[in-house]
Amino acid sequence: MADYITKEGMTRLKKRMQRLIEMRSEVIKHVVKAREMGDLSENAEYKAAREEQRNIENEYNHLKNRLTKLQVLDISQIPKDAVRFGAKVTLLNLDTNEVTKIQLVGIDEVFETESKYERRSVASPIGKQMIGRKKDTKITVEAPIGIKNYKILDIE
Repeated sequence: MADYITKEGMTRLKKRMQRLIEMRSEVIKHVVKAREMGDLSENAEYKAAREEQRNIENEYNHLKNRLTKLQVLDISQIPKDAVRFGAKVTLLNLDTNEVTKIQLVGIDEVFETESKYERRSVASPIGKQMIGRKKDTKITVEAPIGIKNYKILDIE
């Protein structure tokens, strides 16, 4: 089964892969330069450059593998009658009276954003509780930080 991602999330992953390709060529230059310094068993710069090269390769391969499993969903076409993937949800914390704004996204796209909506994975405790729920529904979230009670105020 495919995992879902928004168009914005897919664009971000592809840009990260492109940056890793650019970084790869830079780190190869560092490896060559460090190798020229002599004895590799005592060469800390060489070891550090090789470690950086491994990290870049591992991340690139991970992202390349993830891209084969991801399916882009056009969130503008998803009905807003209930909380679904991509939904922007306004919640009232019934315990603290604080209002929180969350956008439900795929696990590969939980990152900082300039949006007023926090990005939360559909696989997170709050994401799992919200999926399929309608406006004015109360939910209880059992998270590692404790039990929280919310009311869904709005779905965009």
